Amino acid sequence: MRNATLAAAIAMALPLPSAWAQEAPVSPMSLGEIIVTAQRRSENIQDVPLSVTPLEGERLSAMFDGGGDIQVLAARVPSLYVESSNGRLAPRFYIRGLGNSDFDLAASQPVSIIVDEVVLENVILKSFPMFDLERVEVLRGPQGTLFGRNTPAGIVKFDTKKPTQEFSGDVALSYGELGSKSFEGAVGGGLSDAVSFRLSALYLERDDWIDNTYTGGNNALGGFDELAYRAQLLFEPSDRFSALLNIHGRDIDGTASIFRANVLGPGSDGFNSNYDRDSVSYDDGNNNPQSAEGTGASLRLDIGLGDNVTLTSVTAYENTKSSSEGDIDGGFGADFLSFLPPPYVGPCPPGSSVGDPCIPFPAHSSDAIDNLDQFTQEFRISSQASDRLFWQAGVFYFDSNFSVTTTTFIPNFVTPDPDDLFAPTTVEHDNTAWAVFGHISYDVTDALTVTGGARYTDDDKDMAAFNAPLFPIEPQSVSDERVSWDLSALYEVNDRFNVYGRLASGFRAPTIQGRDVAFFSVPSIADSETINSIEFGFKSQLADDRVRLNAAVFYYEVDDLQLSAIGGGGNFVQLVNADKGTGMGLDLDAEFLFTDRFMMTLGFSYTDTEIDDSELVVPPCGSGLCTVLDPLDANGRAIIDGNSFTQAPEYVANVTARYGIPVGTDGEIYFFTDWAFQGETQFFIYESEEFKSDGNFEGGARIGYSHDGGKWAVELFGRNITDEENVKGGIDFNNLTGFDNEPRIIGASFRARF
Repeated sequence: MRNATLAAAIAMALPLPSAWAQEAPVSPMSLGEIIVTAQRRSENIQDVPLSVTPLEGERLSAMFDGGGDIQVLAARVPSLYVESSNGRLAPRFYIRGLGNSDFDLAASQPVSIIVDEVVLENVILKSFPMFDLERVEVLRGPQGTLFGRNTPAGIVKFDTKKPTQEFSGDVALSYGELGSKSFEGAVGGGLSDAVSFRLSALYLERDDWIDNTYTGGNNALGGFDELAYRAQLLFEPSDRFSALLNIHGRDIDGTASIFRANVLGPGSDGFNSNYDRDSVSYDDGNNNPQSAEGTGASLRLDIGLGDNVTLTSVTAYENTKSSSEGDIDGGFGADFLSFLPPPYVGPCPPGSSVGDPCIPFPAHSSDAIDNLDQFTQEFRISSQASDRLFWQAGVFYFDSNFSVTTTTFIPNFVTPDPDDLFAPTTVEHDNTAWAVFGHISYDVTDALTVTGGARYTDDDKDMAAFNAPLFPIEPQSVSDERVSWDLSALYEVNDRFNVYGRLASGFRAPTIQGRDVAFFSVPSIADSETINSIEFGFKSQLADDRVRLNAAVFYYEVDDLQLSAIGGGGNFVQLVNADKGTGMGLDLDAEFLFTDRFMMTLGFSYTDTEIDDSELVVPPCGSGLCTVLDPLDANGRAIIDGNSFTQAPEYVANVTARYGIPVGTDGEIYFFTDWAFQGETQFFIYESEEFKSDGNFEGGARIGYSHDGGKWAVELFGRNITDEENVKGGIDFNNLTGFDNEPRIIGASFRARF
């Protein structure tokens, strides 16, 4: 039925091919231009020689109804997926199947998050709430020439609304199920002819709504409250100089991921009858609390040097700290603790089995970033040297220092104190990188544009462990230097149809994984991975500019692919390198303006990834509970050659539709809906029947009334309106534990702008 739903959605969104071939009637309706900054300058998206998808307006804002975080972007853009096993604080991004499923707070990611031209490297920084946004752009494929640090997979780029001289503001209030409340507001304008400002803020709240049946606590988990703000000041004394100061911060308290023991399989994917969205049975973890706070600032200077040459400086600093604690096994009880008095439960109740919340042995831990400091500095110079030539060049510096403290809570077998624990283990990480880069775009003819760029990067990482239990750990250091490059050509077949090709390379620097020091193991190290990518695509506007259809096919090879072997019987996180990994597929973006009242968008991607290493083996699930599909070696380890990448959906599809009905002279009743579909997705680098998902989908809707061109509106909204219970990930070391998606939220909102 799910496949039929997907097929029907695609069929509804695609017009018949014969309709494209017909001459469209003359009409004032037009999709218009979309301006993006995918190449660090403002351009029509149809003229950019790479695969990029923008999100703006209602298509963007509707995703965050009901208090959604950055993970709502998952499957809302072709080839983009987002997930987290650490609640709202540590999102992991994947583009075209390439990402990193490592849950450690120091894990490196091949997808860069750029907010207002500043790279946010750590996963906690990447979770900064998104509000007062102008546009989101998803750039697919290696982007290391112009952006960030190491971007072999791609970029998710956020641009917030900037100060202007015109006084304006907006406000949005909402209330929904589970006590979900939100407030978003912004105000700005000119303070003088040369100075303007913009202040914006976001507040989110949800009540606890999940019961802990073991402790008897009703509404014990699941809630959160979060406050974020941004203040911007723009100084423009002349047309040759501007300075934009941005100060921002956030504070969140809530619940980490909700792990649920023995809710998967056995022998099949999806939740079994033990799953209950509204309850868990935790004997540890203090109901999985989570918190974070941080502040940051950036200063952008633009200086006109004459002859169409501009010098740009972007200086940024981020500081954050966070803490998460959890009952990782997702259940209660442990046979070998049966001799202890309360609060340790002892053996599972009579008649219990792997199908109950009871677990073989307990796992209760916490991770915290004690203090993270990130400093970045970029200088670049650019010039529209002539009608045909644009160039830019620059230098980039990155410096990050933070420590991760991991605490493993273990009973001392003498005094039954639930707070007994081993001494916390702190792992300190230092990372510095610098780069020089250049980029040039030249119109060879009126129809042909050639673009190329190169970047030299030097990246160094250091790790030191403190209070390591039982034995000391030697400090670790890794470094590498590489040249990344890209070359593309775009050819204008006619004024409505462009074709392009792109070759690009990128790399991810060596990585140190030190979390297992807290679990009596040594750090692991992965060598640099390098990627070479090829892409061909077209960009078109058809039917008298009422249809926009952009598509690309791609293939990439990654040498020394960095992978994370997570879980198994020891519940370790170990870095490994596969000899090679490959990915191929297609991306498609489409918009259809059927009438002045009815508009639809369609996105679709297919991705086929494969690990290529006949010698690489990893331990499969612990306790022998899962059904491993890979062949095993003599030691019982899974041979993963030929497996797909982790958290790499086979397909992603999304559909949105908006229909408006005029009411009187100034009003409109409108309906908006959006749906996202996700194909088969493996959770670990070994394959099993249980630890995967297939055919997941979610939908949202708005129905509202707006007045006076949208100056104010009232709406009813719903997220996950069919209340899908989707498996998002698993924990495999001692039972069949899984975690799920957000519940359905139905609510109402009021929006106004002035």
